[in-house]
Amino acid sequence: MGRFSESPHWTRHIFYRSERTRTTWKFRVAIVATMLLASWLTRDWLSLVIADSLICDANAAPSDAILVENFDPSYLTFETATRLRNAGVASRVLVPVARSGDDDGVSRVSLGVTQLMADIAHLGSIEIVPIREVEPISLNAAGDILRFMERERIRSVVVVTPLLRSRRSALVYEATLGAAGIAVRCEPVRDGSEKQDWTRTWHGVQNASEQWVKLQYYRFYVLPSKTPS
Repeated sequence: MGRFSESPHWTRHIFYRSERTRTTWKFRVAIVATMLLASWLTRDWLSLVIADSLICDANAAPSDAILVENFDPSYLTFETATRLRNAGVASRVLVPVARSGDDDGVSRVSLGVTQLMADIAHLGSIEIVPIREVEPISLNAAGDILRFMERERIRSVVVVTPLLRSRRSALVYEATLGAAGIAVRCEPVRDGSEKQDWTRTWHGVQNASEQWVKLQYYRFYVLPSKTPS
């Protein structure tokens, strides 16, 4: 009787039986809870690790010029440039300013804000570098800056850049200016609390998240696949 209940031998060519082991819902909940607890206990360390991944290594040294990044005008970048100039790092200060439409002039509004920041920071004379605001903006701007530096025979530069975007800036300028033989040095603008406290406000989290995404975008897509146009 038992042998008649067995499946015919030929069915193995059509069907098969397997055994699966699955975790219980209790185990899954425990894993998630453990991960959340570990993240909470190490949140201060993790915030510093993430911030460090976005910040370039400061290596300001005597150079032909100081380049003040000016995509989102900030008084702190101009103040840092003043400190570097007064310390004898470089006598020339270059400030990129967006072009006005399709002509060769720069936006009067952008130029006015730039000059105001420089005056408040007591920076002194600055040289305006017209740049295009065409995506990818940082890369195309670097191309415009490169052409300016080649005309002016500038062979070394210290880039003054906001803290959490400084790693991306260093990568972009190394891929453009550095590839053309110009020595690129980085000076991140250090806000006393920005590195440690970015997780404590929504604006800080938003800024760090945006800079991290853009860093990966430039590192793995823009820089490997494109050159300044």
